[in-house]
Amino acid sequence: MNTGNKPTLERIEPEFGSSFSFRTYYSNPDNKRNTFWHYHPEIELVYVNGGCGKRQIGSHISYYRNGDLILIGSLLPHCSFTDSLTGHECESVIQFKQDLLGENFFQSPELIGIRNLLERAKKGIVFHGNTKRQIGARIEELKNKEAFPRLMGLLEVLKELEKSDNYTILNAGGFILEASFQDNDRINIIFNFVKKEFKRSISLDEISQEVSMTIPAFCRYFKKITGKTFTRFVNEYRLTHAAKLLHEKQISITDVCFESGFNNFSHFNKQFKSFTGKSPSVYRNELKFSVS
Repeated sequence: MNTGNKPTLERIEPEFGSSFSFRTYYSNPDNKRNTFWHYHPEIELVYVNGGCGKRQIGSHISYYRNGDLILIGSLLPHCSFTDSLTGHECESVIQFKQDLLGENFFQSPELIGIRNLLERAKKGIVFHGNTKRQIGARIEELKNKEAFPRLMGLLEVLKELEKSDNYTILNAGGFILEASFQDNDRINIIFNFVKKEFKRSISLDEISQEVSMTIPAFCRYFKKITGKTFTRFVNEYRLTHAAKLLHEKQISITDVCFESGFNNFSHFNKQFKSFTGKSPSVYRNELKFSVS
């Protein structure tokens, strides 16, 4: 196994006097987040103010526009959502453990709805429309508050998210870890390898060796965890990258095809239309009119 791809568990330390972490990342090259798939015990709430980019959460990969509001459950692997081309104003990230106020805090009757929200977040949740804009603004207001009002503000934000029905579960059809760090390490090795090598052909033999498994065992394992075949997962990663390029770079669609890891233009067109419902040219032309 190539230990160079082995991920490390991200350790999150709240600032002094706070029970959770609140950070703001601005769109400058000196303020970067972890760009590779990683995981941590903390639940993560992310608001991206404007711009566009990739969502990579569990085995779900998609492209967002006009900002994003995402709730990610404990130990769910994910990447950061912004980069130098995103065009966002800032990215606010809240990370907290479910027992931040005591092991049984969210078991109280008043907080049953929030507990259910955090349970759904184990598969990743993205919020849309007014929920995204209104709650996103409230999240950004928290950075100017003292420790106690900030904590109360977090609970209020979670309560509003719990009441919203304007959301999508990102891994509704799959992604179930066995709650072991070994599984998290293994899936992160696979995901990070794809992220690094997706522009070339990746054989099942090669990826199986990365995690010291036989090909049949790897195929069973990957399908069980993600609900997808490895080939489908890699293709979805490539197609999401193609959508990103179509939006962010003024290059030809042929160049988008090859820069996304496809070596056959006709096959790329067919796959892209199947994935997005539009041909690459129509998708690019409609971008300026679309809203999230």
